[in-house]
Amino acid sequence: MALFRPRTIRGQLIASLVLFELLVLAVFAVFLVREQQKELQQRVDRRLEYQGSQLAFHAGALLAENKTETLQTLVNSMLDFPSIGSVQITDLQGVTQVGTGPSTKGTLSLTSVERNYLRSLDKPTLFTLKDNVREIVAPVKVNGRLEALVWIYPNEDADRLQLHSLLRITLFSAVVAVLGCTLLATFMARTITKPLNVLMQATRQIVRDPEDTSSFPLQISSTNEAADLTMAFNMMVTSIEEQRAGLNDTLALLDSMLANAPIGFAFFDRKFRFVRVNQFFASMNQSSISRHLGRTVSDIFPESAASPIRHAIDSVFETGAPVQDLEVTGEFEDHPGRVRSWLVNIYPVRTSSNAVRWVGAVIVDTTQRRNSEDALRKTEKLVATGRLAASIAHEINNPLEAVTNLLYLIRLQDSLSVDTLRYVELAQHEVARVSEITQQTLRFYRQSTLPVTAKVSELMDSVLTLHQGRVNSLQVEVRRFYEPEVDLFCFAGEVRQLFANLIGNALDAMMPGPGQLVLSVRRSRSWRDSDIEGVRVSVMDTGCGMTDEVRGRIFEPFFTTKEATGTGLGLWVSAEIVRKHHGTVRIRSRASVDGQSNGDFRSGTVFMLFFPLVRGEEVPEESLQANSQSV
Repeated sequence: MALFRPRTIRGQLIASLVLFELLVLAVFAVFLVREQQKELQQRVDRRLEYQGSQLAFHAGALLAENKTETLQTLVNSMLDFPSIGSVQITDLQGVTQVGTGPSTKGTLSLTSVERNYLRSLDKPTLFTLKDNVREIVAPVKVNGRLEALVWIYPNEDADRLQLHSLLRITLFSAVVAVLGCTLLATFMARTITKPLNVLMQATRQIVRDPEDTSSFPLQISSTNEAADLTMAFNMMVTSIEEQRAGLNDTLALLDSMLANAPIGFAFFDRKFRFVRVNQFFASMNQSSISRHLGRTVSDIFPESAASPIRHAIDSVFETGAPVQDLEVTGEFEDHPGRVRSWLVNIYPVRTSSNAVRWVGAVIVDTTQRRNSEDALRKTEKLVATGRLAASIAHEINNPLEAVTNLLYLIRLQDSLSVDTLRYVELAQHEVARVSEITQQTLRFYRQSTLPVTAKVSELMDSVLTLHQGRVNSLQVEVRRFYEPEVDLFCFAGEVRQLFANLIGNALDAMMPGPGQLVLSVRRSRSWRDSDIEGVRVSVMDTGCGMTDEVRGRIFEPFFTTKEATGTGLGLWVSAEIVRKHHGTVRIRSRASVDGQSNGDFRSGTVFMLFFPLVRGEEVPEESLQANSQSV
């Protein structure tokens, strides 16, 4: 049945009306036929009674006049009536006297009960035989005495023809009524389904493309309930559009906050896979956002850091409680020895049913902060050491001055032997050297805050004097190439610190020695603009040199190759000093095979500094990056 059931409102409406009309017509036809049959039967019965009584009257009259030969004519004349099939006149015993055909000849088989009933018959009586066949029996009386019986058998063909004609008229009326109802139902269904079709197309359009509202609001072409439904649909679409606009604004705000927040955001599923990250987090890992999606924590973080993060994510999924201030550290395989640290706060992301759908994480790279803290601690130690050294140097000056005076007085004695005099002169030389070292130490501590004109060669030699002990212990040959009277208007203390960093790094690179240190100071012109005059300072060593990777990072803060003693701030501070004096730096270096200084002069580094004599334009920061070329 479901296969033949209409699937549209129009089909259902038409089918329902047709079925209802057919049911009504069927009931009406049955009732009409029954009533017509009943009325027809009554009419036939009355006609038979009339015909029987008339035939019995005329037959009685003929029998009274003894005109029996005329009875046959009278009976045959009855067949002129189309409603009469056959007629016969019998005696009281059922013996046929006159009949209209062979079937009416002979004797009727009557029982004694029927004969007794017929003898007492005084008016026409209808009898119903088997197969619903009817007959009329009328008494023929002569002078008041029953003499014979008239039997009339009706012809029902005409009655059946009339009934069939009635049925045909009824069927035709039913067909006309069904067609009329179908047309009416089709028209009514169209007025109902047309707005519904419009609503269905509009709904499909919204499902297919929710952003396309060019077809709205829908046109209202009627004033019935369909118009109210269309109006309500238009209001619903308008409300959805407003809600979508508000939702889009909220999502745009959240996306903007997520994308532009200066902090790393990441979201994980139960398999510890990234389902969403922001650009800051991707940049933190030096990768794209798409490279994170679908990958696990272990694919992005070192295992030493990924393991506690996985445990924290699993804990949040199980308990729903956030994990705060989780500090993790680790080393990437492609950057061995470079320890990175992160501060991670993990929290649940719940759905409307309060179930934990995802786990979010706020991730901060604290590597620089930790390095800064370590450098600050080392710097504080260095500052304390510097102050202690300056204090010691200051305190040494007083006894040194007394010793110098005493040696001077001893030398003036005439009674000294030649050997003693030579020892006194040697002592004076060493005391003078100690005094020079203390003076240079105090110059670092009591450096001026205002620029002055200083001789570059003197600044270089003052720094070299501090490192003379290491120079001697490492058996480093120092070669100086100074042009005379090369002055520079500068912050002398800062330039001295710059030279100290370069010479100290050069001596560290030449460990364990021997080696060669070449210092050059001369007048020159700028590499970029030959019209700019200035001072060029070169510091060259024959140490272990630098690899390309190290050369690219030497000016980064906290980057150091001396894990135990380095702070990673020396060259960064040096770069700031060069920038402050509007200078530039170029570096050339070649690394040794084993990373150690072999004293064969096949490796080394050259720092070339240029300081303009006049204050020029600001030099961009890129000029401070090492122009690394192998020699």
